[in-house]
Amino acid sequence: MNIKQQAKKLKSNIPAIFIALKEKDTPLIAKIIAGVTVGYALSPIDLIPDFIPVLGYLDDVILLPALVALTIKLIPGAVWTKSKRSADGLWEDGKPKKWYYSILYGACCCSS
Repeated sequence: MNIKQQAKKLKSNIPAIFIALKEKDTPLIAKIIAGVTVGYALSPIDLIPDFIPVLGYLDDVILLPALVALTIKLIPGAVWTKSKRSADGLWEDGKPKKWYYSILYGACCCSS
């Protein structure tokens, strides 16, 4: 899977993660990891500063998708399936239907 396909998949998972985190059956650890992911993405402090050529963006390309993947793994299968089904159609033509999904997308995919 190339980077473009992974970005598209990540974009489609964001609304599902948001919906899953509102479920009472989602474990607290998944909610904490999601909070850490969003906090890190919005934070101006990176593990590797962005001004370092190539290496500066590796944390954005590797760390953030890994944290999102970890969040998804921590969400129970039944909750994830239900959330994915609920999220179908919430993200069309490259834009979210609900504005708050764009915040999560911006946090996970377009950080400093």
